[in-house]
Amino acid sequence: MPMPSTGIIMLWLLSGIAIINSCVNGYDGSMMNGMQSLAQWQSYFNTPDGPTLGLLNAIFNAGGTVGVFFAPYVTDKLGRRLGIAIGSVIILIGVILQSAAQNIHQFIGGRFVIGYGLAISGNAAPILVAELAHPHFRGTITGLYNTQWALGSIIAAWVTFGTFSINGQAAWRIPSAVQAAPSVILLIFLPFMPESPRWLVDKGKSDKARAILGKLHGNGNINDPLVNLEMEEIEEAINFERQNEKASYLELVATPGNRYRMFLGITVGLFSQWSGNGLISYYLFKVLDNIGITDSKTQLLINGGLSIYSWILANTGAFITDRVNRRPQFLTATIGMMASFAALTAATGVYNENGNNAAGIAVIVLIFVYSAAYSLAWTALTVLYPTEIMPYNIRAKGLAVSSLAVNLALFFNSYVNPIGLDNIGWKYYFVYVAWLPIEVVTIFFFYKETKGRTLEELAVIFDGEVAAVAGNTDAVTHPDAEKAYIEQAEKVSSEEQFETSSTAAK
Repeated sequence: MPMPSTGIIMLWLLSGIAIINSCVNGYDGSMMNGMQSLAQWQSYFNTPDGPTLGLLNAIFNAGGTVGVFFAPYVTDKLGRRLGIAIGSVIILIGVILQSAAQNIHQFIGGRFVIGYGLAISGNAAPILVAELAHPHFRGTITGLYNTQWALGSIIAAWVTFGTFSINGQAAWRIPSAVQAAPSVILLIFLPFMPESPRWLVDKGKSDKARAILGKLHGNGNINDPLVNLEMEEIEEAINFERQNEKASYLELVATPGNRYRMFLGITVGLFSQWSGNGLISYYLFKVLDNIGITDSKTQLLINGGLSIYSWILANTGAFITDRVNRRPQFLTATIGMMASFAALTAATGVYNENGNNAAGIAVIVLIFVYSAAYSLAWTALTVLYPTEIMPYNIRAKGLAVSSLAVNLALFFNSYVNPIGLDNIGWKYYFVYVAWLPIEVVTIFFFYKETKGRTLEELAVIFDGEVAAVAGNTDAVTHPDAEKAYIEQAEKVSSEEQFETSSTAAK
């Protein structure tokens, strides 16, 4: 593994800035959870009923659903950096509308705009992170992108708790306004962010791409053996893909291999939200109401503690992605979620049947157990896995489709969950108790392992024995698949040193 050179340190700092974009999404879910515990917010908007509450949450995802159709155009045509900038500006406009809302319709409109902007920046940012990352750290860095959802959640939970005691509208307007913070940070530092080398090569700017790779991967040496190999692979892959390029989204389903990729990308998006986590992320206060915890301060404290806990475990999950195979990570987490959610449902039922306080305490413990299982895999892999399996020419569109699946699932959950909870209470949990085994079976039979595969093996897995390796060498961006780059670079470097020594000896 490379020493922490200046280039590597700079790479981590730049990636960290882009990763901040993920905070917006996590902030939103936790903020809306906290708002529902604020009497000031409830009073100002006349205590929204189930359908209205569902719309308040779902409209954010509706904006995201619309945005994902435009996101690939911005990301591919205008560049990754400009995609982040455009999305961030739109988010700021939405935050202004939301935090200054005079009625519930303005609040809803602001949330739609925020979701729309996040779809654009959320398409560009993880791709930029993956395409800038050093091969040794690509899995970890890309996995860390989605884990900062939990960091945004922490900030929102404790900002909301901090404003809890403020009398008047400021109690909810301040948390609404703070949602702009990640986008402001991005816009301040974006001028210092380099563009994706792959995008630059695709636009005929290979010299700029080489300079960026030399600075970040070659410690300032644009002719570093690793940089030479990466440039060769990128140019070869993009030339191949350009020759075989199709202009429409039909490219995503044009071959059996791409259809398989789409199936995996869509199911990852759906499963990441249709696993019961939507209840805890957006409607924790209703879950706590079902076990007799109705005090606003206690609810906000639990929400804040759960956010910190989830963030720690999500980061742990991101760092183990380079050490644990993807399939076992997916399966272990989802089986853990299935078991803990079933136990949580049973304990809630016991509490509601006879008021058993021990059952109520068990529910709180099981919420944390469930969150641990989810955070150790799904938070990191929701973005990492679809990014890994997509070749460059469909990466933006493929990730957009996976994000579309996330937004559709969130829209359904956000709108339907509060209605279900209002109508049948805790028994609504059985929907997810029945659904989680389907996820386990799907992962077991259909999810392919990507960690530890060579580039040739990955091409064969998705495209068959006739796969053109030259066109797939840039298809997957994770450390194990690119170990060959490093080994070959070291070999080339050794040979160059030997030739130099031999010449000197003569």
